[in-house]
Amino acid sequence: MGKLLLWLALILVAVSAAVRLAPSAPSVWHVDPLRVTKREPRHSYLLGPGGDAPAIRVPIPPDEAAARIEAIALGTPRTERLAGQGPWMTFITRSAAFGFPDYTSILVSPAADGESEIAIYARSRFGKGDFGVNKARVQAWIAELMRRPAVR
Repeated sequence: MGKLLLWLALILVAVSAAVRLAPSAPSVWHVDPLRVTKREPRHSYLLGPGGDAPAIRVPIPPDEAAARIEAIALGTPRTERLAGQGPWMTFITRSAAFGFPDYTSILVSPAADGESEIAIYARSRFGKGDFGVNKARVQAWIAELMRRPAVR
């Protein structure tokens, strides 16, 4: 029984290391949310054309909206920038227990009257489902965006 537990622990450590050390190529994961044509709905959430909800319009100028959403993303535990800056950015958020990576690509576009339209594509890299974490993250970031005071 002891050897079996040891082997299981070693396998768990190896899998966890493989997940945490797997490279995240920006050429693969830094995508324009407005151009997503193929996705797996069980482990992704898309605010944009053909997605779970349309891109959202916010009464915030584009530069300010991008700066706010960037600060919110980087203030999220276990989140770092993968690629991009300004209006088009992609972030990696890792799960607490095993470090599974989720990727969130954001595009902030100008809309009428100085407002912004924000499209977001959040997805898991591993697994067949995300238990709603991508949707929850996107909704939390948008809620915080609307609450947060202006960046000056």
